[in-house]
Amino acid sequence: MEVKNNENKKIVLDAEEAQLLSEIEAGEWYEKPLDKQALSAYQNHAKYIKSLNEKRQNNIRFSVSDLAVLKAKSKELGIGYQNLIQALVHNYVKGDN
Repeated sequence: MEVKNNENKKIVLDAEEAQLLSEIEAGEWYEKPLDKQALSAYQNHAKYIKSLNEKRQNNIRFSVSDLAVLKAKSKELGIGYQNLIQALVHNYVKGDN
């Protein structure tokens, strides 16, 4: 099932999500509390996901000329060179080369 969000972008829903959406729209959905085991599992998953977004300090060596060009480009963009490096690495690992 495809729906559009507030920005008119298509979102593809799986069967469970589509069922939930139809129940909410029909006013048939009701909240049921989680048992302790399920709640603990969700909390542990949330902690794990949060830990993936932590930032850690790393040392990396660049040639003097590469670093000079990187700093110049970051200045043109109006951002710090470390933020530019971080964005480049992030886009690379996401596949947005």
